[in-house]
Amino acid sequence: MASPSVSTTVQSGRIRVLKEGSRPLDKAQGPVIYWMFRDQRLKDNWALIHAVDQANKAKVPVAVAFNLFNQFLGAKARQLGFMLRGLKQLQHEIEHKLHVPFYLFQGEATQTIPNFVDECGASLLVTDFTPLRQIRKAKEEICKQVNDSVSVHEVDAHNVVPLWVASEKLEYSAKTIRSKINKLLPEYLIDFPVLQPPNEKWVMEKQSVNWDNLIEVVLREGAEVPEIEWCDPGEKAAMEVLKGSKNGFLTTRMKNYHRDRNNPLKPKSLSGLSPYLHFGQISAQHCVLEARSIRKSYPQEVDVFLEELVIRRELADNFCFYQPYYDSMRGAWEWARKTLMDHASDKREHLYRREQLEKGKTADPLWNASQLEMVHYGKMHGFMRMYWAKKILEWTNDPEEALAISIYLNDKYQIDGRDPNGYVGCMWSICGVHDQGWRERPVFGKIRYMNFAGCKRKFDVDGYIAYVKGIIPQSKKRKAEDPCGTKANDSYLAS
Repeated sequence: MASPSVSTTVQSGRIRVLKEGSRPLDKAQGPVIYWMFRDQRLKDNWALIHAVDQANKAKVPVAVAFNLFNQFLGAKARQLGFMLRGLKQLQHEIEHKLHVPFYLFQGEATQTIPNFVDECGASLLVTDFTPLRQIRKAKEEICKQVNDSVSVHEVDAHNVVPLWVASEKLEYSAKTIRSKINKLLPEYLIDFPVLQPPNEKWVMEKQSVNWDNLIEVVLREGAEVPEIEWCDPGEKAAMEVLKGSKNGFLTTRMKNYHRDRNNPLKPKSLSGLSPYLHFGQISAQHCVLEARSIRKSYPQEVDVFLEELVIRRELADNFCFYQPYYDSMRGAWEWARKTLMDHASDKREHLYRREQLEKGKTADPLWNASQLEMVHYGKMHGFMRMYWAKKILEWTNDPEEALAISIYLNDKYQIDGRDPNGYVGCMWSICGVHDQGWRERPVFGKIRYMNFAGCKRKFDVDGYIAYVKGIIPQSKKRKAEDPCGTKANDSYLAS
């Protein structure tokens, strides 16, 4: 938990001291380094605010470092292209508006970040928060690698209420965490301070990044899943999607959110913010503040939006942080594991291999449409993701295989894959996480059931299938015309 000795303009509850350096920060001589990972933005970034503030207190300069992993968790051109284009803009903004240098490294962060800290003689390493095990493990190793005099602070710049403050344990459901978060919102849902350039100038040589060459390499190596083009990456684009005058969610599309958010034929009713939230190109806290400012006009819509953006999203972080097996059957509740294993040997009407599922080659045209929407469009509607995952459970040999395939496909094709929301979405659909037991059925046991007939009652299934068929030729045509596409987007959060 946060050390009481940390003096900062950022609330102490938002900071965890991962390593206390042997030299007090107020007597430190070396610069502050912010290792940016999850929150890739200049504005409304508590981790960056903390880094600059600590640098000013110690009268030392500050720099931002970003480490590009090699196809992190299977990310391809679709995800890496979107991220790198956003980072290219971010480097320009940070260096020209904040006068802080931005360094890009490639390889293993457990080597590049400690090496940079050592080279700079840094006294403090600040990092943003993610619950994913790979980065948490890397942070543990970095704490061992850096000099004993170096302190390491972790700042939750992603959640409105810091994860470790909201709850100190694994929460069972939205019901159990909702009151905890709502109780703390008055304390943590505050306006961001205006971030000014640090007092001390950076004196070391700055780095020149050949972004175009780097992007070209990433697109070539990850060409199996090409970029998508229907929205721009970066902070400016994110703000436009949130509240732009032409097609902003809060300015023009919010009025349809409550009524149409679960209709796969009306994707524009969703916020379109999830890729920006996933890559940290926009602050969830900023989105909440903006949404609250129009609540008088759209009370029901705003309340539903904030349930998804705050409660459900932060519940997903809670699950991945406190449940080490967040992407396996071992992470399911005991009742769910038992009922799934009791029915693991039940006869399946269809059995499909991963390759068949990936190509959308099943007997269910609705499922095929949802899979192809994800493959070609980079985004599957949130309602369809539930149906999609549950059918994988129904059509594979056992729950373990179903979960592994759903996570593989989600992470490979979704622009917002490799995210706590994605892991929890698959775990909810297949393993009943954050859900309850239902009437027992073959294969599913007591896991919530969904079928084709139920979808037909909720929306125009034939219309959705036709809609997907209509967008696929466009995607293929764009890919043929421009193999180095420039854009990407949209939302999983039902938000």
